[in-house]
Amino acid sequence: MKSIQNGWYVLYVKSHHERKVSEGLNNLEIKAFSPTVQVQSTRTDRRKMIHKLLFPSYVFVKINSSMDFHRTLSVSGACMYIRFGMEYAKVSDTEIKNIELLLQSNDLTEVETNTENFKVGDLKTISYGPLSGLECQVLEISNSNKIIVRIDSLKKNIIATIPSGYLAD
Repeated sequence: MKSIQNGWYVLYVKSHHERKVSEGLNNLEIKAFSPTVQVQSTRTDRRKMIHKLLFPSYVFVKINSSMDFHRTLSVSGACMYIRFGMEYAKVSDTEIKNIELLLQSNDLTEVETNTENFKVGDLKTISYGPLSGLECQVLEISNSNKIIVRIDSLKKNIIATIPSGYLAD
């Protein structure tokens, strides 16, 4: 394995321990990011807005030294870093910023993730709104355009519905 480089890494944590691990990392002065989206949950007697994790059991960790890399594993609930072969999954600053931009947008509905690698659809650029300039792949479903933002280092997609007027060639 190569030496640890500064940047964002993906930490796998115990189920339902994402918030606890993020708080523990912040106490160690290590930047952690666990993206959530607000969704409507239907109960038997009511509907309630809840925060749902975009990537369950994953916490993005900003590593500045090899010491930080190893200290993160001492936090209660942290299991291991995600690896693909012998390489640790590293996420670029741009991808983290794209996720943050996606979550800040008020025009998005039905945000979800999946692990499918889509082959169909046109490649477009979002020309309006907080996500302008973002490359995306489009699926057309029931008169609404869905954008798929590929995060290669995680081999996952983020899917969100946006107004069709926001897309350009």
